[in-house]
Amino acid sequence: MMLTSEIEKVSLPDIKKGDWTIEKFTVDRTDFQSLFAGRVVPLGETFTRLCQNKTVVMSDTPAERRDHSYAIFKATGSCLLNGLGIGMILKNILKKPDVTDVTVIELSQDLIDVVGPHYTDPRVTIICADALMYKPPKGKRYNMVWHDIWSFICSDNLEDMKKLHRKYGRRCDWQGSWCRDECERQR
Repeated sequence: MMLTSEIEKVSLPDIKKGDWTIEKFTVDRTDFQSLFAGRVVPLGETFTRLCQNKTVVMSDTPAERRDHSYAIFKATGSCLLNGLGIGMILKNILKKPDVTDVTVIELSQDLIDVVGPHYTDPRVTIICADALMYKPPKGKRYNMVWHDIWSFICSDNLEDMKKLHRKYGRRCDWQGSWCRDECERQR
């Protein structure tokens, strides 16, 4: 398993396009209490966050890096990521020499336009599509599939997680969903 400290933060510039904003922020007491309730975030450290209409949907804080550490650890061979976010997972699995190709499915073209140009590795293919509707090429098999298309940790996400896990169950060696265990505990 990877340690959170081994997972690199992203190095994206502050930018806005459409509903999306990527910005650096330094955690202070206000951020800590209002944005990260229940999640450990070091005060005084600078991170990058992705906001949609001023609502934080992803960051590269230690809690977020920890949430994705097992998926990064499991990445090998051909990988599929449902959800681009700030590209933190993508960045870190591309550091692994045994990753041969990565397909990223992202619903928002604006987000692809903002984040995609920072990940130009020839192993990466980014497709604008709905993860629930996307049809992988016939016969395509993945070594790792990671589903991260939700903005909040909520048991309402479980139905989509189940659909995605059924969809890829026979097409992959391993798959997981962001914060699935926490969503199941909320039931």
